[in-house]
Amino acid sequence: MSQLTGREPGVVGAALDDQDSWAGIIVDGLHVDPVVLRIALRTKPHAKFMLVTDAMPSVGIDGDEFMLQGRRIVVRDGRCVDEGGTLAGSHLNMAEAVRNSTTLLGLELHEAVRMASEYPASFLGLDLEFGRIARGYRASLVQCDSEMNVVATWIDGKRQRV
Repeated sequence: MSQLTGREPGVVGAALDDQDSWAGIIVDGLHVDPVVLRIALRTKPHAKFMLVTDAMPSVGIDGDEFMLQGRRIVVRDGRCVDEGGTLAGSHLNMAEAVRNSTTLLGLELHEAVRMASEYPASFLGLDLEFGRIARGYRASLVQCDSEMNVVATWIDGKRQRV
């Protein structure tokens, strides 16, 4: 993706300048520096930002390596890197993205949760069915403890194993 520079806005600058466009942000502290993300959040309404994970197969399983398009990827210090040390996705789950949004970006918890649920549902045109806890919405929920560790989940009203 073309970067924002002093002489050319690139895709990043164009997305931040367009108040009607949507932007996905990876809040792992590795893909984009938190200072840059805080600046981005000041450019347009928060309702146009969605938390994304860019999660690789290492998330949610035991083990610290996997194959990706014939390349061996290892997880080192929370980073998914190839043998040359190049970043190859993230080792971030959505609960961590929400937690990082509060700790690294200073967002209120309710706003970080909306960026993980309500705003993506709106982007996808599913905001009349998903993204809120309300009558008539699908009951897909996540329960977290005070540290944002997932303790229970429900999909369509049925409790799942964690």
